[in-house]
Amino acid sequence: MSSLFPALTGGPARRPALRFGDRSLTYAELAAATGALADRIPGSGRVAVWATVELETAVAVVAALEAGIAAVPLNPKSGEKELGHILSDSAPSAVLAAPGAELPAPVRDLPRIDVDLHGTTSAAPTAAHATSATAQATSATARAASVGDEDPALIVYTSGTTGPPKGAVIPRRAVATTLDALADAWQWTGDDVLVQGLPLFHVHGLVLGILGPLRRGGSVRHLGRFTTQGVARELNDGATMLFGVPTMYHRIAEALPQEPELAKALGRARLLVSGSAALPVHDHERIAAATGRRVVERYGMTETLMNTSVRADGEARAGTVGVPLPGVELRLVEEDGSAVAAYDGETVGEIQVRGTNLFSGYLNRPDATRAAFTEDGWFRTGDMAVRDPDGYVRIVGRKATDLIKSGGYKIGAGEIENALLEHPAVREAAVTGEPDADLGERIVAWVVPEDPECPPTVEELAEHVARRLAPHKRPRVVHHLTALPRNDMGKIMKRALSRD
Repeated sequence: MSSLFPALTGGPARRPALRFGDRSLTYAELAAATGALADRIPGSGRVAVWATVELETAVAVVAALEAGIAAVPLNPKSGEKELGHILSDSAPSAVLAAPGAELPAPVRDLPRIDVDLHGTTSAAPTAAHATSATAQATSATARAASVGDEDPALIVYTSGTTGPPKGAVIPRRAVATTLDALADAWQWTGDDVLVQGLPLFHVHGLVLGILGPLRRGGSVRHLGRFTTQGVARELNDGATMLFGVPTMYHRIAEALPQEPELAKALGRARLLVSGSAALPVHDHERIAAATGRRVVERYGMTETLMNTSVRADGEARAGTVGVPLPGVELRLVEEDGSAVAAYDGETVGEIQVRGTNLFSGYLNRPDATRAAFTEDGWFRTGDMAVRDPDGYVRIVGRKATDLIKSGGYKIGAGEIENALLEHPAVREAAVTGEPDADLGERIVAWVVPEDPECPPTVEELAEHVARRLAPHKRPRVVHHLTALPRNDMGKIMKRALSRD
């Protein structure tokens, strides 16, 4: 098995690899840090990574992959119940965390390995330092030589529409082929410098935004916290690419009239990429008008990594996610499973995909894995789309109504409903999404209170959900009802819920 990051042993040692704020690592320093950490990681199974937005998280994940060990990224904002489920399900042998990081109860019960970078981040590595770093990285690669392309690289937990999160097992081959396909589509090279401000516990921020630049031998500058000022600063200082979610691009579009330096910076970028949800056409057009640059959209999900993208040499058409990436087969199917043959921009079908970009299955869930695939091996995405005559894909919505895309996150309504039902003042609950200019969608809770004279407030329920799950899963709006609309089988009819 070849290394996922050849630049660690064969790239320019002095080239910047990672920068978070005022802390950075060259490739020589990264090789030294990951090689030393890989020596301390248990030799089999998997490890959890406390995925704070800092240098140590990137080093921890790369070290695990170089050692041939699967990493389980943990969202630091998750509640104890969610973390407890993930740890019980994935059974990691240890947790990797930045020194001094405070870990909550379910996580601190694991053996801890501190990712200590003290003395690693020198400003100008010597030739001897570079040679030593290369030797350490080569040693890590040798330890992983027996690991195959089908072995797990990551286990990323994704919210389903019902029940607790499922662990998607992402093999090394999926990481490599997806990143190489994106390199082809985006003309992505080691000369590119990426700026991003995404969390590091999901595919967009971690796989594309950290592992992607490192596989190319390029650089990534993480903003820590997204700001339009930070974007402008980095793009005006040599960064060539920007990754973001629609919420970020909406804030960029809103800020452009007041921030001329931002427009100038975006105009200098080689590539602006948006993903995780559809970018509104209005924001596309405002950014293009102010900067002369069009945002490129791509389409993927945890289980498939990336499926399609607008190519760097193609037309960045607002409202589309481009064409299938190299190595990815994509088809649209009718309700009965028959293929949609028409590329007419109107005929809607469910997206199904097949290729080397797919996950291996859900950890400990063979039933869910079987249900996710057709008999002939296509993955059922649950997303509905049309295809234009030139093959461009336009996503029009979810097959189900229970997946909410808010602020770049994909959120299952079922787990929020379960959390709401744990509140003593809630008798019944349903959760939907509604359009939001900033977040894409905001979470709406429909609640039947135990005491109609004293219903729970939106603040009370938001705090309750954030504490149990994560802050981005909290309801932004709460409606109080006397009863939820149900069909004859007792199932809640969400389409009958209305703000009117």
